[in-house]
Amino acid sequence: MDWLNYHHLLYFWTVAREQSVSKAAAMLHVAQPTVSAQVRSLERSLGQKLFERQGRQLRLTSDGEKVFRYADEIFTLGRELLQTVKGEPQAAPKRFRVGVSDALPKLTTYRLLEPALAMQPAFRLHVRIDKTERLLGELAVHAVDLVVADAPMMPSLKVRAFSHLLGETTVSIFGTATLARDARKKFPGSLHGAPMLLQTNNTAVRQSLDQWFDVHGIQPRVVGEVEDMAMLQTLGEHGLGLFAAPTVVRREICRRYKVAWVGELDRVRERFYGISVERRITHPAVRLIADQAKRRLFT
Repeated sequence: MDWLNYHHLLYFWTVAREQSVSKAAAMLHVAQPTVSAQVRSLERSLGQKLFERQGRQLRLTSDGEKVFRYADEIFTLGRELLQTVKGEPQAAPKRFRVGVSDALPKLTTYRLLEPALAMQPAFRLHVRIDKTERLLGELAVHAVDLVVADAPMMPSLKVRAFSHLLGETTVSIFGTATLARDARKKFPGSLHGAPMLLQTNNTAVRQSLDQWFDVHGIQPRVVGEVEDMAMLQTLGEHGLGLFAAPTVVRREICRRYKVAWVGELDRVRERFYGISVERRITHPAVRLIADQAKRRLFT
């Protein structure tokens, strides 16, 4: 029977977390050659290479990512075992770290993440909002467990990760009561020349909107381009222009921003992707989010 050397695994796990042999050696109070030797011993016993060099950076291979996830669970359970036996208070809930693209509408993103907040045993949710490319870099080094984005990962990015379509929704037009009343007349042709707040060009929904406008020969009067959806909707609330947002949260948008629904652009779709290092989702929180999104949110 093959036995796993947990001493070797501890050294590997520390290097993977610190992304550096020297930092791992300092934490473990041993010399760097000792750390390297222990990691090589683990690689030989598993018959797989766990790290690869990319310039000056040390990155996990696909096999290394798998081993790291198991190691993380093993040492977390080990700590819980010691605390239970010693009668110490249990550790804080396990963290669930999510990176959210700053281009995404926050109301819909909250609805996506909501099922994970009610899980038992509970997770402590950590949310980071940033550019998708930077978030994918953090995913590669396991600084986040999931990235929620408006588009699948581009093949040009050198990150080993997998895109999972969580769902899609049509897009609707919203505005203050005065703007909405005028825009409803002969909609959607009424959007021609109408004041419009749009997402910036780097977002997937803006590209879909531009294509839809071109097909229908509609040229809205663009009064602002805003990357952050919360800011865009706030400007819309104050009457600066009409704006597009996901139909799936239509009621929440009207209630929160005190705006009115104008109409639906059924050919314009906004998609939501969960990007993870897992080809087949096994993380319980990610699995629940994907399942509930398809069964409830995007039905």
